[in-house]
Amino acid sequence: MFSYEGLMRLNSFLTGVYRMVYLTLLWLVTTLAGLIIFGLGPASYALAAYIDGWFRLGDQPPITRTFFQKVRAEFWRSAAMGWVLIVAGTIIGTNIFSASSWELRFANVVALFLLFVAGAYVFPIAVATDQVAIHRRFAAAFLVGIGSLHWTIIAAAATAGWVWLLYTFALPILPLFAMVVPATAIGLITRSVFRQLVADDDINDTTSHAPASQGISS
Repeated sequence: MFSYEGLMRLNSFLTGVYRMVYLTLLWLVTTLAGLIIFGLGPASYALAAYIDGWFRLGDQPPITRTFFQKVRAEFWRSAAMGWVLIVAGTIIGTNIFSASSWELRFANVVALFLLFVAGAYVFPIAVATDQVAIHRRFAAAFLVGIGSLHWTIIAAAATAGWVWLLYTFALPILPLFAMVVPATAIGLITRSVFRQLVADDDINDTTSHAPASQGISS
């Protein structure tokens, strides 16, 4: 039999799953409503903003209202970030299928992976840092992704396995649930990265103020 604590943990887990599924459903609806071109960026920014507040800060505000507030918060800048991903992905994908040599095809596969890394982290970077320039956001996202490459690879493998399971056994619900695992994985990775950055900043601040404090006390 389940204990009360076990039932509460199960309830919390199921509530979290429901919340994540609903968030990814809002992401899908917003992306399609914006015809992908105008929807991908703002929807991804809103998803990253809610997950960052939830995973890292423990905030759980009303989902629908908060999500669409975040969609409007940086609409054009986040839309432009989406345009960068769409254009770059289209060019690289075209080059992969039209390349005349395996060396060129391999180079484009590598470029596609790097674009995946940057695209996975650029919206959490936009949410959690004070970077405003789009190129700086992509540069920071690339650094975070490469710095957490082992976790990024694990997240990519988990995503591929999840999509394969849905495609094989539950194809009709694939569009609704495909983003659940990658969104959760990226949220967990960025939570760890951002908390470590904050801890490092606190240590640096303490170290830089230590001599001054000692001089005053002496």
